Amino acid sequence: MRQILLPLLLGAVLAGCQVLPPSVGTQRDDSVDITDIGDERDTDRGRVPRQVDFPEAEYAALEKTGNAALSGRLTLDTASGTVVGGGETISVAPVTTYSAEAAEQALAGRAVERADPRARAYTHTTRTDGNGYFMLRGLPSGNFYVSGSLVDPTSGQRRVIIHEVGLRDGQHREIQLNR
Repeated sequence: MRQILLPLLLGAVLAGCQVLPPSVGTQRDDSVDITDIGDERDTDRGRVPRQVDFPEAEYAALEKTGNAALSGRLTLDTASGTVVGGGETISVAPVTTYSAEAAEQALAGRAVERADPRARAYTHTTRTDGNGYFMLRGLPSGNFYVSGSLVDPTSGQRRVIIHEVGLRDGQHREIQLNR
């Protein structure tokens, strides 16, 4: 159960929020809604307490949607070859003091406690296809953390991959979400 919930919760933790339900233009039809998965008390077990309070003014200055797009592929290079992240959650969250804390903790192998629900309107998610490819449209311009995770078959552990990406109005950017 833990290996199933971890990738779903990664997007929520990194973004500093719960994941949005699908909405027109900002997510693909196969987006993930984890707001009703499990009991909130269960999802906070073993999590690091947040040190950064939700910065309401910082988020209020951000756009929620736009006309930029981001596509790419989720892969992990291992000693036994490249692992493709098929069917994994990809999360795109604006770079803020709030999301930076979650990203720093995630890269250190720790998850922060569940975030303030007000941040959910700024997070965009999708799932990769069977070959690890993903596409998100309707993104605003700005700087974002793009994250995903997949299991390293060598260790059996889930590995978090995060890249920071800048998007301009109307831009379609392609990235390799790889580690």
